[in-house]
Amino acid sequence: MKKPLWLNKKINFLNNRKMDMLLQKLKLNTVCKEARCPNISECFLKGVATFMIMGNTCTRNCKFCNIKKGAPSSLDWDEPERIKEAVKKLKLKYIVITSPTRDDLEDGGANFYAYTISLLKRIPHLKIEVLIPDFLLKKQPLETVVKANPDVIAHNIETVPSLYKSLRPKSDYKRSLGVLKLLKEINPRIITKSGIMLGLGEKEKEVIEVLKDLRSVWCDFLSIGQYLPPSLSHAVLKEYVPVDKFSYFKEKALLMGFKSVLSAPYVRSSYLADQYLTS
Repeated sequence: MKKPLWLNKKINFLNNRKMDMLLQKLKLNTVCKEARCPNISECFLKGVATFMIMGNTCTRNCKFCNIKKGAPSSLDWDEPERIKEAVKKLKLKYIVITSPTRDDLEDGGANFYAYTISLLKRIPHLKIEVLIPDFLLKKQPLETVVKANPDVIAHNIETVPSLYKSLRPKSDYKRSLGVLKLLKEINPRIITKSGIMLGLGEKEKEVIEVLKDLRSVWCDFLSIGQYLPPSLSHAVLKEYVPVDKFSYFKEKALLMGFKSVLSAPYVRSSYLADQYLTS
C-alpha cells in the first residue's frame, strides 16, 4: 500500500542528539526509541520522553511491538534516581513511565513502579503518568501502583478482541479490561487511560464495541492511532485509516462519556500525554 499524504512525518536525528546523549549518560531507556515511535523527533526536541523502567526486554511477544523479547535482566534499583535526575535536567512538568511486561517477577514490577513514583513525587509540580502492564490481573500489584498515587494510570487495550490470538497471544482482552476495572474499584478517583491502534484488520463495529467496553469499566482517557509496522517482520498493516474516520471515532467516544480523547493517525498512548488533563 502506498503511504497517504497525511502520514509524512520525518524523523530528524539531529533533534534527537541532545536527548540521546543525556539518556546514554544516565543509562536510561525510552519507549520512544525502543518502539521506534514516529513522534520521537517532535517529543525529543521539546525535551519530553517516555521513560521505560526495568530494562528493555519483554517476556511477551506481541506481533506489532518493537520492544525486544526474551529473558529480562535483573532490576536496577538505582534507575529511578537516574530518571529523577533526567527529569530535573530536562525541567519536565509531565512525565510518563512505562515498562516491558515482566512476567518473570512475582509482582510484575509493581513495587519498582511504586518506588519510582515515590521518588518523582518529590519534584514540585511534576505530573506523573504510568503506563502499566496487566500484572496478570493480580490485585496486590495493582493496589501497590494505585497507592503510590500517580496522576494517571494507563493500560492499553491495543486492539479488538478478535485479533488478540494472532497479535497478542500471551495477553487477554478480558484481563486487560479487568485491570482498568480493578483500578477504579481500588480507587474510584484515580484517572485511567487506554489506547487502541487501527489498521490491523479490525472492523468499525468492533472498534465501537471496544469503546463501549472501556466506558463500562469507567475508563477516563482514550488514545486512538494508526498502526505503523516497525519492520517487515512485524504484524502486517491491513489499512491506512482515513483521517475522518479518526474524527468519527473521537466523536463517538466523547458521546459515550470519555473525558478526553486524542484520535489521529500519529497519536500514540504517551504522545501529548499532558494535554489530556488540560483539555
